[in-house]
Amino acid sequence: MTDKDYQQVMPTWPQDPGIYKYVAADGTILYVGKAKNLKKRLMSYFGNRKDMRPKTKALVKNAHHIEYTIVETEQDALLLESTLIKRYQPRYNVQLKDGKTYPYICIKNEPFPRVFITRKIVRDGSDYFGPYASKNRVHTIMDLIRNLFPLRTCKFNLSPENIQKGKFKVCLEYHIKNCKGGCEGHESEIAYGRKIAEIKNLLKGNFGSVKALLQEEMQAFSDELEFEKALEHKIKLDALKDYQGKSTVANPKIRDVDIFSITVDEKLAYVNYLKVVNGAIINTYTLEMTPNLNDNKVDLLEFAMPTLRDKFHSIAPEILVPFEVKFPDINVEVIVPKIGDKKKLVDLSVKNVTYFKLQKQKQELAKLGKTQSTDRILLTMKKDLQMDELPRHIECFDNSNIQGSHPVSSCVVFRDTKPSKKEY
Repeated sequence: MTDKDYQQVMPTWPQDPGIYKYVAADGTILYVGKAKNLKKRLMSYFGNRKDMRPKTKALVKNAHHIEYTIVETEQDALLLESTLIKRYQPRYNVQLKDGKTYPYICIKNEPFPRVFITRKIVRDGSDYFGPYASKNRVHTIMDLIRNLFPLRTCKFNLSPENIQKGKFKVCLEYHIKNCKGGCEGHESEIAYGRKIAEIKNLLKGNFGSVKALLQEEMQAFSDELEFEKALEHKIKLDALKDYQGKSTVANPKIRDVDIFSITVDEKLAYVNYLKVVNGAIINTYTLEMTPNLNDNKVDLLEFAMPTLRDKFHSIAPEILVPFEVKFPDINVEVIVPKIGDKKKLVDLSVKNVTYFKLQKQKQELAKLGKTQSTDRILLTMKKDLQMDELPRHIECFDNSNIQGSHPVSSCVVFRDTKPSKKEY
């Protein structure tokens, strides 16, 4: 990819978080990267070449074009980057090829649910929040949860029958006030469940209800003159306010979904496809189509959906689209979401396909302008020099003699009005 190519497409690059792919002429993905600001990150590849590492120079030189996908957050970009690197094993990527999975926070489906970090999702009715791209971040969140809410860490089956039979005894965690002793009935399952509900709110980013609960309990202890307990709640409230890493993560309950959107211009139609599994975008692709005269958006999208699903071997039971369409397989549910996480995914697909169309239009205009300028110059030269054909290839020679006895000659070559330095 040359600097001229870069200058042509640079104005179309978005300033959103996302991933970008350097692609070779044969379609091979050479490199996958992420960025908080796609435009700034991509511009950095075409700055001062003297300070650029040899590997980066080779990447830019061998790439035919750049593709990108917009996402909501930098964390989503990191997760998608990881997925694509594991899948395509790009030549110029040296990290994230180890098949590592990212951690979730699990709220176990059991009496007195445990809350813990895991890298494996088990479909047993438990709630999973994540994936989290940063190991430090997920541990920070868990430390905050343990600080705010005393929870059990044992793996005992705390069913009502086992508790009534007195099968369990409180452990050290109870004595150091990290657990309230549900195993011996010192805490009811209802009271424990209220804590779990607030933990879910916290993991969803809904801090308001958690803050309100802590403030309410702090005020109640203060009114009863239990100032030590009130101070404990104030410390917890301050810790919650200091926590700045709000978790805007994908919803893992969205297990296997295909998202499609479409936009058209005078000549082409563009269909964007996003693949979401366990709440994370794992694939993205934009299909270009040449519509017939009477084709509309509905017809084109209905044709493209099974085509793209076959291309990527998708058997997702659910499809999200921006408007009503029909799908040939009656076992696949087609949904037009109006609110929530699924609506955000459709909006993200629409945003990607819109940027893709704008970039293509910019490239075509740049090519058209370049061709028109070249032809105008060649036509002028043809007319002025009274030539039969356009002078697309020109060779100019300059002959001279050094001191009258040593003949020398030089040659310059022009192709389509541009210097051809390789032929000098």
